[in-house]
Amino acid sequence: MSDFSNIKILISNDDGIFAQGVRTLANTLAQAGYDITVVCPDRERSATGHGLTLHRPIRAERVEDFFNPKIRAWSCSGTPSDCVKLALSTLVEVPPDFIVSGINHGSNLGTDVLYSGTVSAAMEGIIEGIPSIAMSLASFSSRQFQPGADFAVRLIKELQDRNLPESTLLNINIPPVAADAIAGVMLTRQGLRRYIENFEKRVDPRGKSYYWLAGELVTEIEQPDHIHLPSDIPTDVQAIQQNYITLTPLQYNLTDVASFEYLQKNKWLDW
Repeated sequence: MSDFSNIKILISNDDGIFAQGVRTLANTLAQAGYDITVVCPDRERSATGHGLTLHRPIRAERVEDFFNPKIRAWSCSGTPSDCVKLALSTLVEVPPDFIVSGINHGSNLGTDVLYSGTVSAAMEGIIEGIPSIAMSLASFSSRQFQPGADFAVRLIKELQDRNLPESTLLNINIPPVAADAIAGVMLTRQGLRRYIENFEKRVDPRGKSYYWLAGELVTEIEQPDHIHLPSDIPTDVQAIQQNYITLTPLQYNLTDVASFEYLQKNKWLDW
């Protein structure tokens, strides 16, 4: 085991503090020698996006006997973004060298990243200037988290020697197969995901109506071109289907450069 005890990593997620994915990730990184702190929601907070808790108090409690004994862990009553904010401002004495969110149980591909609590927790790190990674296992049924955790060790070792451009988040999706069936690692662009959405109307025991969102993924969908990248670069949606680990760089700046240049060229603001 290498000694990386001077490298501090903050881990969060949106599946909750007792999820198998975060336990596998944290324990694997701790066993590799890293100094690990875990701050996760006290329950599943999937699809919360970058939501923050503003109108009620946030509570944090230490978690014992679930992770490797070397790991410091807290359960937080807030959202994934709350967890990272609270950790950076209160729970850790020294800012971490890296933030890793995950391993999520289920993919975060294409436009799903806009809703993802997993990606938002990592994005909070980028906003604070800390290199950050979001990791997801691209299946709700598989529990093969170890290949993703092992890849996290390799990736962080690489990032120790090669700095990322400022404000870059790496969104990683792991195919739900055994390690020897993974085709490799592919640098991808963000793709498009669509769902056939249906709100099922139900009635509670008191006779009042409520609605339950159900969505069916549309698997056959044409992937759009990117305004800056060649169309022959695969999207994360395409590469995961070929059992590649997908590595997609994201940023929080959503400015549309093409539209900005169009509006500027056509002088839309010349009233």
